[in-house]
Amino acid sequence: MVAQTQMRASQKTFANKDKGAIKIFSGTANPELAREVAEYLELSLGQVRICPFSDGEIYVQIQESVRGVDCFVMQSTCSPVNENLMELLILIDALKRASAGRITVVVPYFCYGRQDRKAAGREAITAKLIADLLTTAGAQRVLSLDLHAPQIMGFFNILVDHLYASPVLLEYIRNNLAHNDVVVVSPDVGGVARARAFAKKLNDAPIAIIDKRRTKHNEAEVMNIVGEVRGKTAIMVDDMIDTAGTIVKGAELLAKEGAKYIYACATHPILSGPALERINSSPIERLVVTNSIPHLPKKLGKKIVQVSVAKLLGEAIARIHDDSSVSELFE
Repeated sequence: MVAQTQMRASQKTFANKDKGAIKIFSGTANPELAREVAEYLELSLGQVRICPFSDGEIYVQIQESVRGVDCFVMQSTCSPVNENLMELLILIDALKRASAGRITVVVPYFCYGRQDRKAAGREAITAKLIADLLTTAGAQRVLSLDLHAPQIMGFFNILVDHLYASPVLLEYIRNNLAHNDVVVVSPDVGGVARARAFAKKLNDAPIAIIDKRRTKHNEAEVMNIVGEVRGKTAIMVDDMIDTAGTIVKGAELLAKEGAKYIYACATHPILSGPALERINSSPIERLVVTNSIPHLPKKLGKKIVQVSVAKLLGEAIARIHDDSSVSELFE
């Protein structure tokens, strides 16, 4: 077995159930990814009408029968976050009121994941609120990709399947990037477990840790590196890149400490504000991200490569529908 590097044989034949008993619906946040997943499963996307009223309210109508059907709703809650989240909640409610057999919410990027605890007095734990909203709307199961904090799974009182994009990212790295004398770098102490798991699949590569101090939201001051990077191929691993301040400062420090090549990979390319400009002017030679959040390739520039997680999501959806193990995808 090859954990987190290759996914197991396809389950898209739906061995134990009728393919007609499953439907995939997409919100407007990332319809291209939903189409890829549907094509992989040899299905067509469900028919749904989504349109705004003049005051910004969202209208949703399911335009085909879903009575008793195993329904999967795909929607990344990326920017505009609150609009996409509200659209998802209304989609779930529409399916519930149309007597769907089971409603599984597929959220490749889970919004508000960074607000998973109280770091200061009188703060909200918004990730828990989102979990409650999805459940109240009618979600019976949640499928998500690289949650910012694994404990978010515990915020739900329904089943949560937590997938990892590492097999997809590792496949690209192995096939396209120099990986001699590799060191896997965690951009902060909190990402050490992620970096260690990643390094294990790259021939047990050593890891290094960037010790940083965050001064305010979306700003980070890099301090120093714990580990040896001089003369090595450094691969920085993170779950998301927002304004790119952390990843770029980390890359600059790696270059200063003598890293020969500097690559980076992350599951969720939020890429807000000055992110693209920072990345393009940084020492990073290649940044590998997934399509959990949609971006036009022309806008990403030459340094950023987007790989698809459609097969990974498709395999998980097939296994959920077929009552098979999802965790076996990574064992």
